[in-house]
Amino acid sequence: MTGPGMEQVAAPRAPGMLARDPAMIRKLVVLYVSALALVLVDQWVKYEMVDRLTTRFDGLASVSARLGALYGPAPAPGWDGLHFRPKRPIVFSDDFLMLRYAENPGAAFGLFRRLPPGARGPLFHLVSIGAVVLITVYYLRLGGTRQERWALVGLPLVLGGAIGNWVDRLARGFVIDFIEAHWKDVYTWPSFNVADSAIVVGVILLLIDGMVRRERKPSAASSPKEL
Repeated sequence: MTGPGMEQVAAPRAPGMLARDPAMIRKLVVLYVSALALVLVDQWVKYEMVDRLTTRFDGLASVSARLGALYGPAPAPGWDGLHFRPKRPIVFSDDFLMLRYAENPGAAFGLFRRLPPGARGPLFHLVSIGAVVLITVYYLRLGGTRQERWALVGLPLVLGGAIGNWVDRLARGFVIDFIEAHWKDVYTWPSFNVADSAIVVGVILLLIDGMVRRERKPSAASSPKEL
């Protein structure tokens, strides 16, 4: 039986059916192109921040040489634990916001950075691969309805942010952060970057999606059914 407002749940598809389903292929293209665009923005901003906030590109005139310095093996850390030598930060507000070069061997906002390197690297690689798989499966299960718009936007943001930071870890073993928000000298929020911001916004949108769809289910269940 069906009733107005009741959602149709798509039946699971076999892997072979996916390759023959144009709608599924379009959904994958939208998801991955959106995520790739975010990754490119994230990596371009990190390139600019390394140029402006560190000496890593000093003496390197060509873009190819700079890319090699950014994505090649990082030099040994200095006395402050940083692999790239920082310049003076760019201060927007002494009390609230500045751009300061930072390196994060952990997860977003510095989580798990104290794990041993031998455990931290494999853990983050597995988590990143798992995130790509889970987000792809979840996105393919969406029907594209208006009430799913929060998830349709949030999932590419989370995917692009996760891949953006994963690229950093694959290239040099740490993530480049540069946004430092603080409240005077009282509290400083852990440094973050564009990818971290995308993940946070995407998760917020997914939480909104869960609340919106949870509110709609009782009204759908109480609708009169057609025999």
